[in-house]
Amino acid sequence: MHTFRSIFLTVLALSFLLSLAACTPSVSGQSNSQKQVTIDKGFQSQVSPVPTVPPYRCGAWSSNNAPDPNSTITIYARITKDIAPVVGANATAVVHFQGGDQPIDSQAASDNGGYVSFTLQLQGRQPSHIPATVDVTFTNIPQGHGPLQCTAAFFTPQ
Repeated sequence: MHTFRSIFLTVLALSFLLSLAACTPSVSGQSNSQKQVTIDKGFQSQVSPVPTVPPYRCGAWSSNNAPDPNSTITIYARITKDIAPVVGANATAVVHFQGGDQPIDSQAASDNGGYVSFTLQLQGRQPSHIPATVDVTFTNIPQGHGPLQCTAAFFTPQ
């Protein structure tokens, strides 16, 4: 009885292994060769051009990015040439409200630090939670440079 049991279990185990092997995918069609990549040695001698930094740059920002809809804020801007402040350049500003554009009535000349500022009374002209932008443009820049548009200032009334 013990011998019969051993033979039976052996045959059962072998048949299980054969059925398991029959269910696995075939790998004979796959090749283990890898494609060869070739890099041209002249590739490293090609240099990407380094972008040039413009000599005149300016940026604008607001004194409060989340003001009350009826508050008064200040819009600041600065102009530089090769990181040095530009003195005497004229600046104008236009506010882009949801209902339309509104120029700020004053014109300012940049001070010894290259800064200008504009006072803006919001007077509820921009709805709460709707962003508005302010464009500042410098003109009359020394050495005959044309008008320079700054990065826009922004605010969102709360």
